[in-house]
Amino acid sequence: MSAADAGGRRTYRVYRYKRGEPGWRFDMFDVPITRTVLEGLRWIQLHLDRTLAIRHSCMHASCGTCGVQVNGREALACVTPADDLGATITVEPLANIPVLTDLVVDMREFVARFPDEIPSLRAAEQLPEATPLEGIDAYDRFEDCIECGLCLSACPVSATSNAYVGPAALAAAQRLLEEPRGADTDRVLEWADAPFAGWRCHAAFECTAACPSDVRPAERIMALRGRLGGRGATS
Repeated sequence: MSAADAGGRRTYRVYRYKRGEPGWRFDMFDVPITRTVLEGLRWIQLHLDRTLAIRHSCMHASCGTCGVQVNGREALACVTPADDLGATITVEPLANIPVLTDLVVDMREFVARFPDEIPSLRAAEQLPEATPLEGIDAYDRFEDCIECGLCLSACPVSATSNAYVGPAALAAAQRLLEEPRGADTDRVLEWADAPFAGWRCHAAFECTAACPSDVRPAERIMALRGRLGGRGATS
């Protein structure tokens, strides 16, 4: 349906949950056409309901904080065009991560799945005057992961088990094996060989489809399994 067909407005069907209230619900909001879903949510917050809780920061798909489900699919709200989604836009929090309030999930649960060997910050080692090696563009740079949680939300295995570490953590482990920078790779492989880690993935590739940064976590999990090789599955 075009904007003209909808009278220049959209109906937002937004998931609502507040601690202390019984259960959750969907609230309906009549919203003018905006460029993106995030702009529509901010319009609701500013003009209709200031209690609506949302997360956002960079506004251009770099920080990952505005991850939600839009019409049942994982997306970054800041770069999801609102005009392409029909007359009613359903917005829900990411799946498989505890909801704190409304569209805000507890990302501590997401980060806690990563192995301890993966640091929160990794300093660049290339000096400004250095010349990149020939063919460097062919390397996969998995620091591109913005830790948005979309892959975990889309993962069908994560939907059945809270114990599964999930695609982002496994992709990060494989990246660490490719570029250890002093990390204990045997410990990383031991972590990846656990029952709810590398061998638990069902290769649905939903994580790769959801990833907004082209990290391709499913492919990295397959590479990680190759590294595990002779260690064998323990599950």
